[in-house]
Amino acid sequence: MSNYTITYFRVRGRCSAMRMLLADQSQTWKEEEITMEQWTDGALKKSCLFGQLPKFQDGDFVLYQSNAILRYLGRKHNLYGKDVKEASLIDMVNDGVEDLRIKYIMFIYREYDTGKEAFIKSIPAELKPFEDLLAKNNGGKDFLVGNKISYADYNLVDMLSNLEVLSPGCLKGTPLLKAYVDRIISRPKLKAYLESDAHKKVPINGNGKQ
Repeated sequence: MSNYTITYFRVRGRCSAMRMLLADQSQTWKEEEITMEQWTDGALKKSCLFGQLPKFQDGDFVLYQSNAILRYLGRKHNLYGKDVKEASLIDMVNDGVEDLRIKYIMFIYREYDTGKEAFIKSIPAELKPFEDLLAKNNGGKDFLVGNKISYADYNLVDMLSNLEVLSPGCLKGTPLLKAYVDRIISRPKLKAYLESDAHKKVPINGNGKQ
């Protein structure tokens, strides 16, 4: 039995991919939901290494930084490729997802009312590198790297799902990515989680924009 705890706000945000990974890998975890009142009180923030959430605990082992948490879970659950080259490619992909996520976060929290049209227009160009990489791996029929799911796949699928909510049909121009997302979210354990209230009733972003 795992002894995982995720401390975060009541939002999918940067914890969505790790929750997807844990659910798909038959892991259980505890959620410690933090309210904005608790956060602005300051005591919890001061206790966090970099002054931010999420906080992840595996027993008495504590991690901060969402991508470090994903990499830890990748190593622990054999979701990091078959060798050092695949692991490096997986890290590369995840860095690309992080670049896209930062642009998405900036748009959602700072430019939603003024920059929506421009952001949506930018989506095809942002998705092209992932489509190209997928095409080079068994014609897009497997995962981004190798023939086994990795921690970066969960992160990308979460990000692409957010974009589909923002701009329905935005994956039509990248058919391999569209099929890839459909294939991954159909994995039985992941599908059950994504259809549960634990996922569906939690907002994507903290400001209600999506």
